[in-house]
Amino acid sequence: MKENFLDRFYARLDTLGEKLQTKELRIPVNITAGVVFFLFALFILAVMPQQVPISEGDAINGRSFPTLLMAVMMLCCAGLVLKDVYKIITKKPIEWKVINLNTEVKALVIFIILLISFFLCIVTDLFVVGSIFCCLGFLIYFRCKKPSYYAITLGIAVIIWVAFRFGLGVEF
Repeated sequence: MKENFLDRFYARLDTLGEKLQTKELRIPVNITAGVVFFLFALFILAVMPQQVPISEGDAINGRSFPTLLMAVMMLCCAGLVLKDVYKIITKKPIEWKVINLNTEVKALVIFIILLISFFLCIVTDLFVVGSIFCCLGFLIYFRCKKPSYYAITLGIAVIIWVAFRFGLGVEF
């Protein structure tokens, strides 16, 4: 018997899920958080001159508080990293986070569905297109078999769009 597209898709998801079920990633929490947010603060400081204009005559300007905040954040991040480096040097235990890759891949798929829905709304300039894709994407991903769920969800998405667009005059 010929398998349809959804059955093959679900079989691939099951295979990937079985492979990732036992895969785990261990990361040092404080070191990772310290490095990530230190880099984030550096990024904010790097893009701030293009984003926040200032006038030369002001003693305190639009960049003062964000710059101070990023400097404090960088100091705290450095302290967090140095604290764990000291623990490693003195052979004391540090805090580790175990991440199950199967769970994270599932979350990534949900995020991708939402991201594609957003971009469809932006590209087509129609909220209803992104809503329909989002509804279908989630129903298919979560293996919904009842046609009534598809009809109800898609119908509600279209009704909400029609109510806002034509009833309230909101363009989105």
